[in-house]
Amino acid sequence: MSNLLNEKKPIYEQIRDWLADQIIDETLVEHDKVPSTNEIVTYFKVNHITVSKGVTELVEEGVLYKKRGVGMFVSEGARGKLLEKRREGFVEEYLKPMLEEAGKLDLSKSDIQKMIDMNRSEK
Repeated sequence: MSNLLNEKKPIYEQIRDWLADQIIDETLVEHDKVPSTNEIVTYFKVNHITVSKGVTELVEEGVLYKKRGVGMFVSEGARGKLLEKRREGFVEEYLKPMLEEAGKLDLSKSDIQKMIDMNRSEK
């Protein structure tokens, strides 16, 4: 297995997220050809079925589409779909646990805002 992957979550999810990240950061844009399953297998040094599972999820979500005999491509509106899904997940995965811990630490809204301001990276 490649050092690019970790054991924190299933490999197929990491591959799905890797492709999704490229769409979100606009490395891949609408109608761009996506690396083939074989190219991804070679890049990550993982099983073909694992890669197929991650790619298939993106196809089922309407993020990628297949052209028979040609390859896979980024769908129209894919970036927006991915951003919406990630924003929804952000609340559950990061915001709610953070607010729960902030409550335990008796931090006020202004305390949290100060911490955010101090640690926010410049864009």
